[in-house]
Amino acid sequence: MKRQEYHFEFEVYESMEELAKEDAWLLDQAREVTQNAYAPYSKFKVGAVAKLANGEIVSGTNQENASYPVGICAERVLLSVVSSLFPKQPIDTMAISYNNANGESDQPITPCGICRQSIKEFEQRMNQPVRLILGGMHGKVYVIPNADNLLPLSFTGEDLKR
Repeated sequence: MKRQEYHFEFEVYESMEELAKEDAWLLDQAREVTQNAYAPYSKFKVGAVAKLANGEIVSGTNQENASYPVGICAERVLLSVVSSLFPKQPIDTMAISYNNANGESDQPITPCGICRQSIKEFEQRMNQPVRLILGGMHGKVYVIPNADNLLPLSFTGEDLKR
């Protein structure tokens, strides 16, 4: 038997004020766009804003449905918009924020498993990492150098070729 270890590092900021100006602006936009989320059931509004490699800014929000499984997360809405409007443009940085009407919204949240898989595959397709800025409406902020770190040992298109 051989034991292996998975490890990654990320940055933790006490607040948005510690971020570089461009990162703070992007997170602020993600906070603002949460207002456009449709979350009448969970009251958990999520906004994602990305800066593309060509400088374009794109956003997405979560969209719930009374038939719960058919809702879609903000991250996947954003990836769909990017893929449709800018099909060959990589995402440089994606900021994700949330506003929880039932809570404090003061800690970073990470993408769900489906979104992690989707962002990872987008990274692979574009051959460029997607840097993530994660924060709530206030409080700590995480900066993760690439989404690949969030899904170790993931299933990819390469697995389909084996």
